Amino acid sequence: MKPKRLLLPLLAAVLVGAAAASTLAAASALPSRSAQPGTKISRKLKSQASARPKRHVNPALVRRLRSTAWRWQTMIGVRHAHSVAPLRSPRALSYWRRQVRHVSWLAAHPPHKRGWLCIHRFEGSWSDSGDPYWGGLQMDRGFMRTYAPLSLLRKGWANRWTPLEQMWVAERAHRSGRGYSPWPNTARSCGLL
Repeated sequence: MKPKRLLLPLLAAVLVGAAAASTLAAASALPSRSAQPGTKISRKLKSQASARPKRHVNPALVRRLRSTAWRWQTMIGVRHAHSVAPLRSPRALSYWRRQVRHVSWLAAHPPHKRGWLCIHRFEGSWSDSGDPYWGGLQMDRGFMRTYAPLSLLRKGWANRWTPLEQMWVAERAHRSGRGYSPWPNTARSCGLL
């Protein structure tokens, strides 16, 4: 008698569990067309099932990337890049990240970098603040006003500029036709004149 008493409650528990599982499976499944031939699945439900979540982009980050790209493009003498994508879009974020990477690589490789480093070795430290010449390439006030007015306004004398900024200002003078003539002795020592 005892085995029959155990089997009956066990059988009832299995049946209740199976019924609960089938009810949950039916409730969580999307409605199918074959189950209800007269109803249609709404377009909104279809788009929600297949759409990816939108990625939110911080527009302040995009603006900062854009201003960094534009600052270095101005420094090296390249036209500013422009994007038609809205600042809040992932497309704009990836575009400005690519621009910053590209212009940073260009800025790190001035055309006459070896010459500027040789001149710097004979001139002074990059943060040399001795009047009347400033920076690692010993630029005077007139030179800075002529070839780097924006850097002069934004950061002050050349001793506050990064070494790359100082080299690009010297490169701007070199491109204008002056060559290495502002540094006649050191350029001669380096074999540049």
